[in-house]
Amino acid sequence: MSFVNPAAIWPIVLLSLSNVFMTFAWYGHLKFRSTALFVAIIISWGIAFFEYCLAVPANRIGAQVYSAAQLKTIQEVITLLVFSGFSIFWLKESLTINHFFGFALIAAGAALIFRA
Repeated sequence: MSFVNPAAIWPIVLLSLSNVFMTFAWYGHLKFRSTALFVAIIISWGIAFFEYCLAVPANRIGAQVYSAAQLKTIQEVITLLVFSGFSIFWLKESLTINHFFGFALIAAGAALIFRA
């Protein structure tokens, strides 16, 4: 029985969690537009701290098995997935077929990064 290398899995888990934090840091304040910009910046900055606490180890661990370009590609694909859910469930914005086609093209480009 073969086991998957933890260094291949943990970056995906950590980058997924970090992306949730970063998406809230970058876009969560849009739900509270009446909040002062300065307050939104400070709160976003605090949220982003936790994103870094997850992303930095994810990239350190992932560098054992992935190239930097592959790690960045993984992060970008995760970003699209997290943002899609965030947009629908937090911001209550719908995604159109054009969004899905655009995301699919980005995913196709990402697949090229992993070709041998």
